[in-house]
Amino acid sequence: MSEGLGPEGGHSQPAPTITVQDLSDRPAHTPLDRITPVEQVSGVVEETSPSSTSSFELVDMEPAPPLYQPVQPHWFYCRRVDSKDVWLPFSREDSERLEQALSTAGEEEVVVAVEGERYDVRVRERQRYAVYWEQGPSEVRRCTWFYKGDKDTRYMPYPEEFSTNLEEAYMIAVTLDEWKRKLDFPSGETVILHNPKLIMQYQPITLQDEWVSSPSEQTRPRTVKRGVDNITAEIPDGEPETIDHLVFMVHGIGPACDIRFRSIIQCVNDFRSASLSLLGSHYRRGQEEGRVGRVEFLPVNWHSALHGDATGVDEDIQRITLPSISRLRHFTNDTLLDLFFYNSPTYCQTIVDTVASEVNKLHSLFKHRHPEFTGAVSVVGHSLGSLILFDLLTNQKTGSGEADRDEGRNRDPCPLTCDALEQALCRMGLQEHLATLQSVDLDLDSLAMCDETDLTELGIPLGPRKKILSFIRKRHFLQEGRQGTVLLAPGLQALPDPSEDSPSPTVSFGNQSSEASARRQQFLRAQSITSAVDYEYFDVGIGQTNGGIAKGQVSINYPQLAFHPQTFFAFGSPIGMFLTVRGLKRIDPNYTFPTCKNFYNIYHPFDPVAYRIEPMIVSESDLEPMLIPHHKGRKRMHLELKESLTRMSTDLKNNVLGSFRTAWQSLVRMPVAALPPVEDGETTAERSLQETESVHEEVESPGSAEDKGRQVKVGMLNGGRRIDYVLQEAPIESFNEYLFAIQSHLCYWESEDTALLLLKEIYDKLGVAFEQPQQ
Repeated sequence: MSEGLGPEGGHSQPAPTITVQDLSDRPAHTPLDRITPVEQVSGVVEETSPSSTSSFELVDMEPAPPLYQPVQPHWFYCRRVDSKDVWLPFSREDSERLEQALSTAGEEEVVVAVEGERYDVRVRERQRYAVYWEQGPSEVRRCTWFYKGDKDTRYMPYPEEFSTNLEEAYMIAVTLDEWKRKLDFPSGETVILHNPKLIMQYQPITLQDEWVSSPSEQTRPRTVKRGVDNITAEIPDGEPETIDHLVFMVHGIGPACDIRFRSIIQCVNDFRSASLSLLGSHYRRGQEEGRVGRVEFLPVNWHSALHGDATGVDEDIQRITLPSISRLRHFTNDTLLDLFFYNSPTYCQTIVDTVASEVNKLHSLFKHRHPEFTGAVSVVGHSLGSLILFDLLTNQKTGSGEADRDEGRNRDPCPLTCDALEQALCRMGLQEHLATLQSVDLDLDSLAMCDETDLTELGIPLGPRKKILSFIRKRHFLQEGRQGTVLLAPGLQALPDPSEDSPSPTVSFGNQSSEASARRQQFLRAQSITSAVDYEYFDVGIGQTNGGIAKGQVSINYPQLAFHPQTFFAFGSPIGMFLTVRGLKRIDPNYTFPTCKNFYNIYHPFDPVAYRIEPMIVSESDLEPMLIPHHKGRKRMHLELKESLTRMSTDLKNNVLGSFRTAWQSLVRMPVAALPPVEDGETTAERSLQETESVHEEVESPGSAEDKGRQVKVGMLNGGRRIDYVLQEAPIESFNEYLFAIQSHLCYWESEDTALLLLKEIYDKLGVAFEQPQQ
């Protein structure tokens, strides 16, 4: 099909020349070279050759009623998949809204919110725009006629004007009851209306591929269908308008989030679709009663901000990257380096600020588009994204209401520019120590000359003391920066840049001078000043039972979120490892996030990046993680079989050992004195009972151990409930855990078990009962 008729052809087609011809009147012995394309197609239809059966479906040839009925349009949008344009239908609800808007639009542009109000469609412009994330506009069509070739997997819509021409010809044929009509287009295409149920499109031979030599292949037509109801199109169900809960999802390292190298937007779309399906199967009664709407999931992208032109980090890394194994090095620079960036004094602040600002922006936009929303908000972090959220949540300020959160949003995160002692302490949240400092006549300048010993003598506690010392160091760096001095590592020098009029320094090593621009130097210097590295103790309260401290967080200014999250879900999280590397050995069982009272650590058993949290809270007991049930109920069959075999082997071993011990005792008739001594106040019956109980504990099945673990209190990080939850591996994954290690770290976005766990936590708090569907 030539340009213009395919899905890519958006420009208008000239009106076709419509001719009427009785294709059955062709002479019996017409030479092949004098047969027209129309007659060739007619011959294919009449003979019902094997090649024709693969070109179009065999349909019922009974004539349709002569009464003409206008075609019902359905709206589609175009998506680029694997370098190809794929046309996907809107839901029937969205399509009806678009059709109604078109009929009432007039000459003015009308914007219609579709797909859960995550996209806006400009009806007259025929373009679809994303609301919550950056994405190029996509074409939208009002579709009535479709075609499919031999090699096409789905029907494709014709351009609107071309469809209009087909509909007019179809209307004339139905009204006059005259068929076998031929539509010749100026571009060379021919559409033949044999009867209401058999319509084909023929392409001229000149437009075929050069290597096609078979006449039957050259004349093979395309199947043409009228109306969306006559094609096999998977029209999605509409989403409930009521939103019960909002979830922000933060990605990990790199721009790709799963094994298919898809973006965070695509992965969250799949997770949202899985949750909608699970709501229909596991909360059907709640939906019928009107108590269950849906959960909205929105992606939070920070990778593009870090690797964009604003920071210039990719250019800097590229200059020092070796040319060998370029693809592997590019993958490393684009993904694994994010771990180092997060521990960098310069880029950690950029990442945290980007995540917090993006979450707050999305929250504000969502509230604006859904003013009726009164539900709670939760956050999800995958891989490094979970660590970012963990650090953010440990540094949130508690507030009694929205005013306090507004104050936190509007507060200057950097108190370095303060000119008064009271202002600086207020911005650091240490205003209660103002009287102590003023009692010894300390102002801001004299405070800058104090060291840790001076503050200790004044009775300043350790946590506030470290904050003040960090403020003093940063303020010193700021003053040095204003004087044009760049603090460099040992062995480096700061030399003036001869290309600039101002004495802006450049970094040199030996005789090699950098050619970086003054603008880049000022940016990097400003970043270094505002986020100097400080691996000192930080008063976040997760270390010791005496209200203690935790080590190792980079000393940056953590922004405040505009809401208090209800639950924090970590997918495949390295939080436990990072806390240990930072020097934290134990989490205070009484510790909770200041603004979030629920925390779940969800991981796959083969995930190489995931670490547990509970052993850092309850170190004296060896707790197995909670096993996440399969979304269809029970455990996977291979796990049940494995446990049954293990239990059978243990029982057999115990029975054999027990029988052997009884026989041996009967044989040697050991005296009572040889038995283990009985402690004071203990009877032999009690001893036997304890031994019996110990044996039962040794052979206790994982399922019962799991139930027993439910009663164990593992601190207040999740309100006294269990924290670590492990997925069940698939049967094929159990054959080789190393082979599926990478995939297991990226499996959470498509995991229905994970999505169901989130829905259970969300709707349990809403008082909606969970239903296990009958299998």
